[in-house]
Amino acid sequence: MAYSDFTLAKVKSAFGLTTQESGSLFASIPAVPPSPALSQTLTEFTTLATSIGTEKARSEFLIAPILAEVRRQMHYRIALFSGVEFNVDAARGLQGFCDFILSASREQLYIEAPVMTVVEAKREDIIGGLGQCIATMVAAQIFNAEREQPIPRIYGAVTSGTNWRFLMLEGTTVWIDSLEYYISQIGQILGILMQPFQPDLVGSATP
Repeated sequence: MAYSDFTLAKVKSAFGLTTQESGSLFASIPAVPPSPALSQTLTEFTTLATSIGTEKARSEFLIAPILAEVRRQMHYRIALFSGVEFNVDAARGLQGFCDFILSASREQLYIEAPVMTVVEAKREDIIGGLGQCIATMVAAQIFNAEREQPIPRIYGAVTSGTNWRFLMLEGTTVWIDSLEYYISQIGQILGILMQPFQPDLVGSATP
């Protein structure tokens, strides 16, 4: 079993999780203006990526540039990993490859203290990707605890490149944002992606 085998029902049962699916978690977070470089990239490639219609095109032309922009806007104080193997607990199915991981560390040669996992929605099915995303978030939570780097909250996102849905894991509770954000709201998407790395907000009280 691997991350991609988890549905929402399976991951809740396997790890004793409860979900909170109502409420807008990030509506109050200020938008972050994209750089001219990202704006140009999205203007040029959004139509191309959606016309090609493959997961690879959406990953290369949309998702990766947006996450790279987060790293740039954070002045390279965080690490970004793409398509890396993240084997944490094979016995419980927490193994396989992660689409993207953002870590609160400058270390780029190996994963350290994951804070956010990003799953690319297969066949543009955002809801279908929630189980896989939560499984990688649980793995990140365990990974951090085993290395004595406990982080109170793990954040996650499921995206098709043009649509984004965000999650938070604290303890055994998963909050799933009721809102879905679209690429036309890139400022809001960047603000939410940068939220976990704000020092004064990390580990704050549960909403």
